[in-house]
Amino acid sequence: MSNGIGGLTQQQALDKLSNMTQGIAPISLDEYQARIAKAQQLMQAENIDAIYLNAGTNLSYFTGTKWYASERMVGAILPAKGELQYIAPAFELDTLQGFMVIKGHVNTWHEDESPYELVNTCLVNLGINPANATLGIDESAAFFIANGIAKAQPTLTLVDAKAVTAGCRMIKSATEIALIQQAMNMTLAVHKAAASILYEGITTDEVTQFINAAHKKVGASGSYFCIVLFGEDSAYPHGVVSPKALSKNDTVLIDTGCQLHGYNSDITRTYVFGEPSERQRELWNVEQAAQLAGFNAAQIGVACGDVDVAARSVIEQAGFGPGYAVPGLPHRTGHGIGLDIHEWPYLVKSDRTPLAAGMCFSNEPMLCVPGEFGVRHEDHFYMTEQGAKWFTQPAKSIDDPFDFMA
Repeated sequence: MSNGIGGLTQQQALDKLSNMTQGIAPISLDEYQARIAKAQQLMQAENIDAIYLNAGTNLSYFTGTKWYASERMVGAILPAKGELQYIAPAFELDTLQGFMVIKGHVNTWHEDESPYELVNTCLVNLGINPANATLGIDESAAFFIANGIAKAQPTLTLVDAKAVTAGCRMIKSATEIALIQQAMNMTLAVHKAAASILYEGITTDEVTQFINAAHKKVGASGSYFCIVLFGEDSAYPHGVVSPKALSKNDTVLIDTGCQLHGYNSDITRTYVFGEPSERQRELWNVEQAAQLAGFNAAQIGVACGDVDVAARSVIEQAGFGPGYAVPGLPHRTGHGIGLDIHEWPYLVKSDRTPLAAGMCFSNEPMLCVPGEFGVRHEDHFYMTEQGAKWFTQPAKSIDDPFDFMA
């Protein structure tokens, strides 16, 4: 019986896939309004008069307004009390208004004017005196924006808005969890399809292009990212300059994801094209044990860093490391996920944020052995009041990673 690795043409594999996005609801207007209300509560608790939301995922999270960050300042000022206002170039006004979900007055600036001076005007319009106010700056905003605002009003106190932005975003709603769940389901189906097309001599580019097409087939716009590594290349978490083609008995590592209504999936599968050696089997099982230890450690109230410690301890006990040394686990065990593929909080020893219901994380304590190969099992889980719950079930075994032989 086949374990699902190899045996199909690309067309045969694509024909097995279908659109998986039908009936999936995006974030509603009511939820955006609830996010703003929560942010305003946090601002009042933190004594922040307003926050600046830069173009990107923070602006999108709170307003539904999708806009790319660039050298031109586009964003919104959200006050602790009252309605938010936007700031944008005058020539983008009509376009920006077309993207808005949460409506608001747009303060515009022409190309020969300062948008940073406009921040002062916006604050005054909101009933805030910029001379003695505290403005939280979106932590993802470029330095030139914060610097420009500071120079335009030197007595305006600027602080990190992360307590508000992350304070809201790290706890996912049921709708957000449902979107992430379906995006994960889509990528897992793509992983199975990608494994089925492998043959000796296939290049990483061919697999990457197929995965992009497969993500489109299941209803995404394509792959949000894709890493494909064979053999020794798999020991390097984010790849190598000149990746090798697939050889018999190579370790295969594929890390990919897509987006659904802006929410990300991110799954890694590692297996062998051919017959696993005892060494491949040994390291695959150590990695599986580390991933499971991290999952079991994830309980309400436990510090994020303790999940990292639990997973890393398994790898160290197997003789790797210690700490971040290789051979071993050179990076954190996991990251939060949502509108950004990496977001707060993080499963790293130094992050003492208590785990709470609604938090979502990757669990990927990769085992890297330069000169040999690497193994990364990456699945995500979300926190419930009863503990952690998988979005996708981890790989079953090195011989049957996709559970085709049950």
